[in-house]
Amino acid sequence: RDVREQLEGLCERVEVNIEKKTDFDPFHNNIAIRKAISSGYFPHTSTLHDKGGSYRTVKSGQMVHIHPQSSLYEELPRWVVYYELVYTSKEYMRQVIEIDQRWLVEIAPHFYQEKDI
Repeated sequence: RDVREQLEGLCERVEVNIEKKTDFDPFHNNIAIRKAISSGYFPHTSTLHDKGGSYRTVKSGQMVHIHPQSSLYEELPRWVVYYELVYTSKEYMRQVIEIDQRWLVEIAPHFYQEKDI
């Protein structure tokens, strides 16, 4: 069965209302999901260092790059959270999502201060 149908069935079973939106834009309406991922991987945050695609990790200042197979490889978002680093010819971030840097102080105030971002 379709994953969406399964989720709808589970929601109905536990009486969770599902809002069906016709104007759903998956690239802009996923803030809650990106915040949830960021709350788990907040130490793995990088910011764009230059227009050539270099990033610096926020806490350690390590130079990293978005992996060439990533859908964000050519997008170059300003702030990202990544799942892991792999080293080939460069240090690459894999499983990368774009974030809003203001979320960091909100979701991890014990780790980030306003001055960090």
